[in-house]
Amino acid sequence: MFKKILIANRGEIALRVIRTCREMGIKSIAVYSTADAESLHVKFADEAVCIGPAPSSESYLKMSNIIAAAEITNADAIHPGYGFLAENAKFSKLCEEHEIKFIGASAEMINSMGDKASAKATMIAAGVPCIPGSEGIIENFEACEKLATEFKYPVMLKATAGGGGKGMRAVWKKEELRDAWDSARQEAKAAFGNDDMYLEKLIEEPRHIEIQIVGDSFGKACHLSERDCSIQRRHQKLTEETPSPYMTDKLRLAMGDAAVKAAEYIKYEGAGTVEFLVDKHRNFYFMEMNTRIQVEHPITEEVINYDLIREQILVAAGVPISGKNYLPKMHSIECRINAEDPYHGFRPAPGKITTFHAPGGHGIRIDTHVYAGYMIPPNYDSMIAKLIVTAQTREEAINKMKRALDEFVIEGVKTTIPFHRQLMNHPDYVAGNYTTKFMEDFEMDA
Repeated sequence: MFKKILIANRGEIALRVIRTCREMGIKSIAVYSTADAESLHVKFADEAVCIGPAPSSESYLKMSNIIAAAEITNADAIHPGYGFLAENAKFSKLCEEHEIKFIGASAEMINSMGDKASAKATMIAAGVPCIPGSEGIIENFEACEKLATEFKYPVMLKATAGGGGKGMRAVWKKEELRDAWDSARQEAKAAFGNDDMYLEKLIEEPRHIEIQIVGDSFGKACHLSERDCSIQRRHQKLTEETPSPYMTDKLRLAMGDAAVKAAEYIKYEGAGTVEFLVDKHRNFYFMEMNTRIQVEHPITEEVINYDLIREQILVAAGVPISGKNYLPKMHSIECRINAEDPYHGFRPAPGKITTFHAPGGHGIRIDTHVYAGYMIPPNYDSMIAKLIVTAQTREEAINKMKRALDEFVIEGVKTTIPFHRQLMNHPDYVAGNYTTKFMEDFEMDA
């Protein structure tokens, strides 16, 4: 087992890893930028190393600084969390070259699944259902136009190196294709330095449902059931739940089997998520694979009593998994609490938190790195907390979330708590009747 793990991340996920390390008797090392000197992950780690100034390009994305921090502290493993370098093949390879275990996917796995076009080709070979679309990168606009006609509108243009909704365009008719092609490529080039595109049939009335998987170094994988992530704004998830209110026992079995098949085909090692789109007829299609821990992993942990971070560390240390598939025993919902103003287009609202009172009681979990007096820096993602509730049924979980949101007091900055309060009372959400298009018609009440 590892003696020291460096966490190459910040905020709540860094603190989450530190807690499991402490419980396993493993020393933890926090890294931080100058903007994060007062963050709780820095205070609670066994050691902490400043790796640069506030901009992430000069700190959390600076591979040489992180490797240097690991070497001077004698870390024998690095946990990347999510975001930043978690799915960076170069960083995974760099850790290997410096004989530091990367607690995540190998460079080969990241490369095979990180590029959406190659990931789709891999999944087709594995026998996993995929959305009809182009085979690999589209050479030029003429080829794009031909494919769009073949698949019939509506279609979806996607950047192969995309993420967070960048480089994606829904095209409903032929006349819109040229503008969509040009703007998507331009956006992808600016965001990722890569303007390669592929095209898929647009799935109407889609649900975004993902399957949590874990694979070990012996080629065995299992799944931990599904999460419904359909409540999104600009392809960014706002809330998640498990089990999905849209799922049937038959669909859960089929999607779980497909996710395990995908993981075992690529001999996946570690925790990962196979993401699917499910249409209005309950047909499901592979969308992408995240080769890392997910923001929303706590709801899975809560419904099956399973520490995913602990499992990541054990698998990385060479411990085999049981191979057992898990089904949810309860219902859990997560609301992402962001420092954003939901009344003004969810614009970021960094600043100083003057009051922070977290809700409590049975079935309530808060994952956060902030506190009263904490200054939220403008340099990073705006998520400041995750509120997770767990109950016997979905109805009970919604009622518990309402109560918890009413108790949650954050003053000094705007947050998305008012949005979540309204969401929990929305008749379509309460009925489980929502798709990824839900937010397009949602308006905040005054």
